[in-house]
Amino acid sequence: MTGTAGRRPGTFVLVHGSWHGGWCWARLARRLVAAGHRVLAPSLTGHADRAHLLSPAVGLSTHVEDIAALLVHEEIDDAVLLGHSYGGMVVTGVADRLPGRIRLLAYLDAHVPDDGQSMCDLIGEAVTQRLRARVDAEGFGWILPASPAAMFGTGGEDAAWIDRKATPMPWRCYAEPVALAGGLADVRARAYLRCTRHERVYFDAAAGRARAAGWPVRALPAAHNAMITHPDLLAEALLALLAETAQP
Repeated sequence: MTGTAGRRPGTFVLVHGSWHGGWCWARLARRLVAAGHRVLAPSLTGHADRAHLLSPAVGLSTHVEDIAALLVHEEIDDAVLLGHSYGGMVVTGVADRLPGRIRLLAYLDAHVPDDGQSMCDLIGEAVTQRLRARVDAEGFGWILPASPAAMFGTGGEDAAWIDRKATPMPWRCYAEPVALAGGLADVRARAYLRCTRHERVYFDAAAGRARAAGWPVRALPAAHNAMITHPDLLAEALLALLAETAQP
């Protein structure tokens, strides 16, 4: 793994995607800690160990508040803020609110919204309609049931583990648009990591926009849940990006 001698350690704040929780980062976290960094991997409200807080009122703004409050109360001013999948919506809102606390804003196969965009806008009408039908049929009109890990290119024991751990989430997380106030312009560095063994046009588009904006973009030969299936590969990529883009 890339060494860290002579480099300032950072605090990695890892934000999971739909149906996951802080548990999904355990393998990656061990590698980042071994490299000398601090790691925080909270579960968003209503997910995993916080599933008892699931309610129709929980939405994207709730999750932005979760992570923003974490940065403030932990007095973090050097965050390597990484969002996976839906987590990209969350970290965008957090970085816009607290740009001075972000050392590197990174997206792992994640959505990168503009002001006023929701997850539904980014995944498109066909996917939205399919998920909404599941909400109405299985989720009492407001709960989005978990999709199987196999849909995202994960197989074997890893898929079985994810499916055991996955929890449903409120549909409001997908329907609520992100509200941005211009703070993203003050974020010091941004980067995108694209998992190339997971075919999704919206992540290809996000990576393309990141490249056009001049961000470092890294291709990972892994499926969507790279933090579970390829933690060494992901850790190497993150540490290299931190070395290349973060302030000394």
